[in-house]
Amino acid sequence: MARYTGPQTKIARKFREPIFGPDKYLDKKNYPPGQHGLAKKRGKMSQYGEQLQEKQKAKYTYGMLERQFKKLFLKAASKKGVTGDNLMKFIESRLDNVVFRLGIAPTRAAARQLVSHRHITVNGKINNIPSTLLVPGDVVAIRERSKSLEVITNSLHGKGHNFSWLEWDGALMTGKFMNYPERSEIPENINEQAIVELYSK
Repeated sequence: MARYTGPQTKIARKFREPIFGPDKYLDKKNYPPGQHGLAKKRGKMSQYGEQLQEKQKAKYTYGMLERQFKKLFLKAASKKGVTGDNLMKFIESRLDNVVFRLGIAPTRAAARQLVSHRHITVNGKINNIPSTLLVPGDVVAIRERSKSLEVITNSLHGKGHNFSWLEWDGALMTGKFMNYPERSEIPENINEQAIVELYSK
């Protein structure tokens, strides 16, 4: 199964949220896609349907496949604490997501590509596996010969988000994963409890 590479606006309209980032087309048509649009009558969604939709939204948002997602859920369920919170913490610690959060790439898809193409190092060594889970203290950096890449320089120039669990050194172009974020610090609008309930059936 390949990763989804189709129209992003179509998926965003399905969830009625800009899950891939600002979308001017979604602003104009904030309703599900289809020939009849808002005129189509839609019945009340079942509890299972709502839970499945939350899982799909999380997978599309973070660019993960089912196998990867379920593996993280099982890891989260085996740890002490609230399973839903643990799941979000582990997802946020993925290398591709951290590269995106640090502002090195404009989107998670671009971050995955930078990692896959060997432009990113972790603790001084090249890491080309986007799904790598970082642990507190890990240092993420841009490979020396990749620092002048246009996609990176443009993204860093427009960097406007700071997250308490990440530390960025603009002079060295390195970032540090300080700690796992609290759920309240993660901006994504995802109902992780619904995902837990879905997997618990």
